[in-house]
Amino acid sequence: MVIVLFRGTMKYRVHDIVLEHNHELHIVQCAHMMPSQRKVSEAQGFQAEISEDAGLSLKQSHELTRKEAGGMGNVGYTREDLKRYLRTRRERSLKYGEAGSMLNYFQEQTLENPSFFHAVQLDCEEQITNIFWADAGMLIDYKFFGDVVTFDTTYKTNKEYRPLGVFVGFNQHRQIVIFGAALMYDETIDSFKWVFGTFLEAMCGKRPSTILTDQDHAMAAALSVVMPETFHGLCTFHIRRNFMKHLGNHYKENSDLPYMFGACMYEFEEVEQFNRVWEAMVKKHNLENNEWLSGLYRIRDKWARCMMKERWTAGMRSTQLSESLNAAIKNHLKLDHDLVQFFRHFNRVVDEKRHNELIAEYEMRQKLPMVGLRQTPMLVHASETYSPTVFVAFQNEYGESTAMVILRQQDAAMIVEFAVMRYDGGPERIVVFNRNDLSVRCSCKKYENEGILCGHALKVFDTVGIKIIPPEYIKRRWTKRARAGDCFDRRRREVVADPKIMISTRYRELAPAMIKVATRAAMSEDTSKVAITVISDLAKRVELLLSESEEATFAKSKKSEYGGTG
Repeated sequence: MVIVLFRGTMKYRVHDIVLEHNHELHIVQCAHMMPSQRKVSEAQGFQAEISEDAGLSLKQSHELTRKEAGGMGNVGYTREDLKRYLRTRRERSLKYGEAGSMLNYFQEQTLENPSFFHAVQLDCEEQITNIFWADAGMLIDYKFFGDVVTFDTTYKTNKEYRPLGVFVGFNQHRQIVIFGAALMYDETIDSFKWVFGTFLEAMCGKRPSTILTDQDHAMAAALSVVMPETFHGLCTFHIRRNFMKHLGNHYKENSDLPYMFGACMYEFEEVEQFNRVWEAMVKKHNLENNEWLSGLYRIRDKWARCMMKERWTAGMRSTQLSESLNAAIKNHLKLDHDLVQFFRHFNRVVDEKRHNELIAEYEMRQKLPMVGLRQTPMLVHASETYSPTVFVAFQNEYGESTAMVILRQQDAAMIVEFAVMRYDGGPERIVVFNRNDLSVRCSCKKYENEGILCGHALKVFDTVGIKIIPPEYIKRRWTKRARAGDCFDRRRREVVADPKIMISTRYRELAPAMIKVATRAAMSEDTSKVAITVISDLAKRVELLLSESEEATFAKSKKSEYGGTG
């Protein structure tokens, strides 16, 4: 088509036109592929973003849309269009660069919940090196379950290959809870010192009783400086793996070396027995000059059962919790994820773990505990006190107590000493009972190590007529009410895990009142006009107050400092 402009009249006129097409027309079935017909709508884009956040691949997301639309021709865009849309979205989210976008993400989290903690370490050139963060839920979890912590690092979770370190523990259901995480520049002593120090800062200086790590020398050196009063235990799983690596050439067919080493690690409860078998193992297999084994023996108090039985570990001997979490993280993360994508997908893993706890809480209230033995007063008390998982462990110990006998009893004023053993044999245990305060101590040290009374102590309690668990032997972290109490952050503000729950609560209070007014006002035109006027004024006041509140929060957050500097 040729169009001419006549300047005198300033009007356009068609000068020439060719009605025949200069190319072959598309068939109807291909019409949706034409550029002029393709567009990712706002609703479709939002759905695509949700699908990506949920971990669906581009192909899966497009296939889901095709199913919902009733065929590819009804979708309105191609897979390449969707790919460009998502890439543009990522570029938009990284418009300040990865570092700026990460800080912007932290800022958004802080505005949403002021208890969100984050810190970055800068080097001499003001480049970000180490990053630590913990949301409000992590701070609350640490208050109630931060007595025993495992820490481990993993790779291949982000495209920078930065090591990801996660602080992990047990809740009352013996499920994984996350206390904090760090993206590290490297695994040097200085980096670990900063990470551990920042972790304590986030947790208001509260140190764990025990922390378990692998045999990393940099971690050990940093912990000795930052947490000198915390017991540092070594992961038995990593020790066994290193044992295979350093002593694999000593293996022979039918060799008893691994069995002797395993017995030293897991079985022996007396130091004398441990030393005797260790010396025999070293001599038998000519390992006197093995540097790795000699070094391991020097730090035996960090891994041998006989040396750790009085240490509080909540029953943990390895960093398997961290290993399990790392595996779950890698299921959701890919090497090509930028930092913003990393945080989004990391939060998915955290949400999954918290949802698992909600399921356990629901089932705890929904189901009665299965009492395998006759309902004695102590078992009834335990079932009402402990979480279901811990109750099963306690019930097993109680069952063991019924198979035990008192070999002898020695009285000395208020102290009574019992020798206890299974009726069918086994090691003899000495249980000391104090008639004055009703306290009990067993040589197996199960309560000191795991927080659950052993069968030996329960046998003595039954013998002296104690039919319920004394309060001092109930670890609150194992009870149904483990989370009872308030939690405050380092600025002494009460920590609320999810502010949206408070919003929902207030909404439930406001909605009925508003609906009641609307129902009555609708009865006549005059009352309806009055209600609309009042509601309009109310809406303006609400928006003004919210705007002022957001500005004040933003100004306050601007004044807050990021963590230490390099």
